[in-house]
Amino acid sequence: MKQKVLITGASGFVGFHLIEAAIASGLDIYAAVRKSSDITHLQSCNINYTYPDFTSVDKLRHEFEEKQYDYIIHAAGVTKAKTQDAYNAVNSTYTKNIADAINTSKNAAFKKMVFISSLAALGPLNDTSQLITEETSPSPVTAYGQSKLLAEKQLKSYNFPLTILRPTAVYGPREKDILIILQTIAKGIEPYIGKVAQQLSFVYVKDLAQAVINALLSTQNGTYNITDGNCYNRYELANITKDVLGKKTFKFHLPYNMVKVIALLLEKTYAFTNKTPALNIEKLNELTAINWCCNINKAKDELMFNPNYNLQRGLKESLDWYQQNKWL
Repeated sequence: MKQKVLITGASGFVGFHLIEAAIASGLDIYAAVRKSSDITHLQSCNINYTYPDFTSVDKLRHEFEEKQYDYIIHAAGVTKAKTQDAYNAVNSTYTKNIADAINTSKNAAFKKMVFISSLAALGPLNDTSQLITEETSPSPVTAYGQSKLLAEKQLKSYNFPLTILRPTAVYGPREKDILIILQTIAKGIEPYIGKVAQQLSFVYVKDLAQAVINALLSTQNGTYNITDGNCYNRYELANITKDVLGKKTFKFHLPYNMVKVIALLLEKTYAFTNKTPALNIEKLNELTAINWCCNINKAKDELMFNPNYNLQRGLKESLDWYQQNKWL
């Protein structure tokens, strides 16, 4: 009999690739989605659907006892919200509810949970002479990062088998935020904020999905930073994109203070709406941080994580997919 895995956030960008990796690993997949979720892109997958209520520990406990999951991959979360409380409600409270349900349910099959956190929970370094490690003191620069860090701290109070992964900027087919940058470059425009040198990190979504499966099936527990193992300067994403697309661009640098004023104005403009602007002060802090580079030796050694994609290979595959599916 196949082992059962519950994947939360299954209808999302990362969730789709987690499903593909879990299918390849021979797991019986239960995709946790909302009844309002668009799951048309999952229709060809041989999976089961379930609709857990993450606001209720009792209902989650019933879900776990009824389905008898062997594994849980918690990938659901919110990346855009108005307030710290709104981020915490989903990213930390829902995570704690899952942990409480695991801890109190009569689920004899349960073996392990993998929580997908974020490198934002640690935050960037303020100089380029070091690399971020799992021992780096957390200093998140966004409310999103703070909510993920809170979830991590809460999870560490439980005794069941658990692995926490902190991926850096994740890109690949179906991703929509970095796609905006790629679309801008495709139009011949290449903007930057300020001129300070930066070290950036990325991870291709298929490598992240494989890291999750490795963690799920490993006897190792712990917290691991996940990138492709390389450091990139601020121009490399654009340079690779231009090379793949055969494009030339108009490159320019916007003054930091001017962009900061724009971010403040956008925050005020969106203050009384249900939407969150693509640019705000926190996002500006994240975009202009000088060092997001990681040492991933711990994940390599303990999870056998060996990324197959550097930025060149990953972007080429992504751009081909975007063009074939008319997203670009």
